[in-house]
Amino acid sequence: MNRREQLIRMIQKYDFALYDLMLYLDTHTQCKEALALYQKYKLQREKAVQEYVSKFGTLQADQQNNPDQWEWGMGPYPWEKEAN
Repeated sequence: MNRREQLIRMIQKYDFALYDLMLYLDTHTQCKEALALYQKYKLQREKAVQEYVSKFGTLQADQQNNPDQWEWGMGPYPWEKEAN
């Protein structure tokens, strides 16, 4: 598995964990352990996304940051086989 695939899988795992924690926190709003875990995974996801974007390009259109050219859609999308 190359680094691109590793990062995509990490981001997917963090997304799943964050969504699951959001559901839990909807009914357990004062749970400090869940809140801390949510913040931890959120930070780890942000780091993984930053690494992915810096090495392989954007994951989402709103991550476009080139003021001279619209780059979203220029290469294979992250979910396409050619990108992995």
